[in-house]
Amino acid sequence: MSSLRIRYQTIEFGDTDIHVRTLRDRQQYADAEGIAAKLGISTAAWPMFGVIWPSGEILAHLMLDYEIKGRRVLEVGCGIALASLVLNHRLADITATDYHPEVETFLSENVKLNNRKKIPFIRTGWGDEDSGLGRFDLVIGSDLLYERNHVKLLAGFIEQHAGKHCQVLLVDPGRGHHACFSKKMVGLGYVHTQSKPVNTDYLKDRFQGRILHYHR
Repeated sequence: MSSLRIRYQTIEFGDTDIHVRTLRDRQQYADAEGIAAKLGISTAAWPMFGVIWPSGEILAHLMLDYEIKGRRVLEVGCGIALASLVLNHRLADITATDYHPEVETFLSENVKLNNRKKIPFIRTGWGDEDSGLGRFDLVIGSDLLYERNHVKLLAGFIEQHAGKHCQVLLVDPGRGHHACFSKKMVGLGYVHTQSKPVNTDYLKDRFQGRILHYHR
């Protein structure tokens, strides 16, 4: 990991500052022991966890004032986990998950940078056996539907961890798989709506995606 070039930055959420340690860019790579390769993570995909994506920024901004009182929250495919860091700042009951083997290290360092309590983390894949995470009242995620086969896997993972009454909030940049995913979620008993994010002046470019809402 010493060969990686790292970037430190502060992201403002109104009066709240969140400090993050990320990869410098998407050209970084370090898998000397082949751990990621054994998990099926390619060289090209390896750095994707370690940078902040527009969808992740939008999700984090949504979590700044989202109703969380009394709710157990799960961030799926968290990557740098910007939304989890915002929720942790609000003292939410937040748990994070991701498949990448380096996510936990970055998350731990970022929690320390913000002087907050440890965020529970489980490294798990959407198709893995039950990780023992339990059930949640709110499931969140950003830019998760990267490939068509993710539709069934993600829906199954959410169903495995969703409480009887649950809300799911996903920010999707428009990779073309959200319609199939929404159909799958409706089949699982969820009501689906979608909306466009507002007030996204903090992004460099116009966001073309949608916020996907599901509840039951």
